[in-house]
Amino acid sequence: MRIRIVFSAALAALGLMFLLPAAAHAHGDTVKVVVTGQREGRVTADVTWENDGDAVDEAVAASVNAVSVDGTRTLGPYRLVRDPAAAPAGWTTAEALPPGSWKVGIDVGFPALGHGELEVAVPVVDPAPVTSATPPVIPSAAPTSAPSAASPASPASAPAASSAQAPDPAADSQGYAVWWTTAGVAVTAVAGAAVGLLLRRRRRVRLDRLG
Repeated sequence: MRIRIVFSAALAALGLMFLLPAAAHAHGDTVKVVVTGQREGRVTADVTWENDGDAVDEAVAASVNAVSVDGTRTLGPYRLVRDPAAAPAGWTTAEALPPGSWKVGIDVGFPALGHGELEVAVPVVDPAPVTSATPPVIPSAAPTSAPSAASPASPASAPAASSAQAPDPAADSQGYAVWWTTAGVAVTAVAGAAVGLLLRRRRRVRLDRLG
């Protein structure tokens, strides 16, 4: 009885050993890798079984390498992880590529061999514009009664005008002195002429009497 049980268990184990490889190879022995592009610099790809196109449920061991279009820069290998924002067959890189044009190649080694490549362009993302909290300055209308630039000088000009109109005592006194001097000279001349005429008349009278 014990020998029959052990023999049955051995047959079941052998059956499982043959069934597991058959189940593993049901999808085929290669995977199809399609590089779909990039999202925020992270390479995106779909990994499916080559035979039936089913998504790969197992963990995928792959390396992602990128070479610039001009061949001056090489990046990688990057890791390939599941993309939660895509379909079950979607995968993406954990690292992001810098802006530029890149020739991307993905090589899968497990659970089966696969390869895919594509030229990917990563755009430059402009930074968000900085908004200023300072309100715009609105020019105000000039007041109609605004003082002119020359208005501060007007108070100074007023005293000058008043001082020009005010009489100068010294100048007046000098004017009066000249006037009186001129008048005195004129009176003296007139008086002298009158005295001279009077003397001439008296002299003529004397001469007439003597003659």
